This record gives sequence, structure tokens and C-alpha cells, in this order.
Amino acid sequence: MTDEDRPQWVEHFLLLYFSEPGARERIGTLFPAHNAYGQRFRTERPDELVMIGPFPVPEERQPGAMAIFRSAASAEEFAASDPFVVEGAVSEWRIRPWLVSPS
Repeated sequence: MTDEDRPQWVEHFLLLYFSEPGARERIGTLFPAHNAYGQRFRTERPDELVMIGPFPVPEERQPGAMAIFRSAASAEEFAASDPFVVEGAVSEWRIRPWLVSPS
């Protein structure tokens, strides 16, 4: 296989949010601020935040929500000021590189 035949991966970054079991009630209260923050972020940094949302069924020791960004810096900036994180509803967050297969 030559270099031309190899796939040219597209790099994205996953922001994974982890919460303690009792956080779901706080998340509901904080959602309007989180949603407004996400909309503002998308307006100020077009095309950086690809998609965002929760997993519908919580699983122990698994992330409760995920967002996809085009850069690690944008993912870190988003998490640092997200009301879910700032107000403690998210107890831990991680950024992981993700290689998307070209179509």
C-alpha cells in the first residue's frame, strides 16, 4: 500500500463529561445556562463545536455526555467555562483525540 492509498484521517477531539450519580437533578437546573453558553460559543467560534449532547441512559463509570470539537484548544476552552463544570455538576472531564475515517 502506498501513501496515496492510505486513508487521510480527519482529527477531531472528544470532550467527555463525567458526573456523580446525584448530579442529574443539578444538570436540569443548570441546563438553560449551559445551553446559552453553547450557543454563544458556536456564534463566537463557528465550526469549532461540531455536536454536543448527553447519553440517554447513564452507565456507572462511563461519561454522561460528549461533545465533538475540531481542536483540543476549543474543547478545553469550552469545558473550562461551561456552567456544568463551573457549578460542579460535572465532576471530571477529559479530552480525547478521535480520528474520523474519510468518506
